[in-house]
Amino acid sequence: MQNHTIQKSGRLYALDIFRGATMFLLIAEAAGFHEHFYAWSEHTPFRGLAEQLIHHPWHGLRFWDLIQPFFMFIVGVAMPFSLRKRLRPGTQGAATRHILKRCFLLFAFGVLLHCVYSHALVWELWNVLVQMAFTILIAYGIMKLSAPWQWAISAGLLVLTEILYRAYNPSDPYGQETNFGSFTDLLTMGKTNSGHWVFINFIPTAAHTIWGVICGKILLSDSKKHRYKLRYFLVAGALLCCTGVLLDLMHITPIIKRIATTSFTLVSGGIAIWALTFCYWFIDLKGNHYKWLHIFAAVGTNSIFIYLFSETVGIQWFRGFGMIFTGGLLSPLGIPEGVILVFNALFVLFMFWYITRFLDSRKIYFRI
Repeated sequence: MQNHTIQKSGRLYALDIFRGATMFLLIAEAAGFHEHFYAWSEHTPFRGLAEQLIHHPWHGLRFWDLIQPFFMFIVGVAMPFSLRKRLRPGTQGAATRHILKRCFLLFAFGVLLHCVYSHALVWELWNVLVQMAFTILIAYGIMKLSAPWQWAISAGLLVLTEILYRAYNPSDPYGQETNFGSFTDLLTMGKTNSGHWVFINFIPTAAHTIWGVICGKILLSDSKKHRYKLRYFLVAGALLCCTGVLLDLMHITPIIKRIATTSFTLVSGGIAIWALTFCYWFIDLKGNHYKWLHIFAAVGTNSIFIYLFSETVGIQWFRGFGMIFTGGLLSPLGIPEGVILVFNALFVLFMFWYITRFLDSRKIYFRI
């Protein structure tokens, strides 16, 4: 049965929307919406919603903890699509050179972002782009293997994570300051992160990218019926989520996003697969190609560019630029500063979005 959901351009619209919505949330954070909405929401009925836009401090799971797994998973789903032509017989070398170049640039951009954050030359490896550089390499290295082998290798990475953490500190493997991730940070960077993020997260979260590759290859397959694809995704997501939740409930491995424990990786990966399943079913199979969905699709067309732009120029210039207008217009009306900051964040977010829409309308795309 021919897969009519794959566009002639070789793109899947559901994937564009999923990626765009994820990026939209990421640039909303850079615009300052999450932090200002959270600050304003204190003592209001919106506090619970605002907390979902802030990372959980340690043991637990919030919506915002899913965004990085979504990002890494989407990269994996897109890999079979973007590399389909490059992976034809005789072009393996070109594909490998492309991947190596891309991963080097992602690594470099991730390191440079920390220099921008610190306003100084620093050697810090906690950015999502650095993590992604490694997960892409791992996923690409096993991309030609069958799905069972890819599942097995991803499981092996999670088992390796368990072994490393438990062998390093058997009495308290997931303590904030005494875990294996903090130890590797001291070795590689000579310091630890104040928010308890760890560089070694790329080992377990490589599973997200691998699972994305598996799903992408299934979506590209013309021999698989839509019903099979949906069932495969739903069952896989359920197995991952249930395993992760059980590990947490049975006090074997807690769900902790900041050090990407195996239980967290399983649960977040399962939810990512379910999110893709919903987008695929609702948008491509049901044909709900609403025009308003392009609000998100436009952001996804230049995902790495707008992420870098919002995290550098956006944070340092656009927030202050926006306050000239939002503060200047709303302050004389007696509107509280907390509300003005929320409106300013939405205004900056609109500017970010308009940049992506402008580039997309003129078919200008920044690729690495």
